[in-house]
Amino acid sequence: MAGQRKDYISWDEYFMGVSMLSGMRSKDPNTQVGACIVGSDHRILSMGYNGFPNGCNDDLFPWAREGEELETKYPFVTHSELNAILNYRGGNLEGTTLYVSLFPCNECAKAIIQAGIRKVVYAQDKYKDSPSVVASKRMFDAAGVAYYQYQHTGKKVELDL
Repeated sequence: MAGQRKDYISWDEYFMGVSMLSGMRSKDPNTQVGACIVGSDHRILSMGYNGFPNGCNDDLFPWAREGEELETKYPFVTHSELNAILNYRGGNLEGTTLYVSLFPCNECAKAIIQAGIRKVVYAQDKYKDSPSVVASKRMFDAAGVAYYQYQHTGKKVELDL
């Protein structure tokens, strides 16, 4: 009798993989971020990626990082975390976990806290010294939202699409 296979991926690998795959939907030429919200029963409740709001044509809004503010993406793009929260149609997100490929900014941290998400697992923290991320961590600590960095395992996943 054969036993189960031993090389299956962990829950963290699975959900971070889903987040990263979701981020690949972003049309942002510089930063692609994906997010995945998971219930305590290991079921995916919602996903999101950074992009413009529904109805805002990607070809008519700017993707620039620098220039006059209204000629950049910043006033228009919705971050992956907020998209995942807003995309959820099931009601309550209390006690859930958010997997995200980049540590949340302070605006997303507010939404995460208000939505009742209790844990954040992030892949990168490249803006860790920015006021936005420092503020996020301060709010998470105050509100009791746990967060930890995903430990990359080096596993490769190949999809033949």
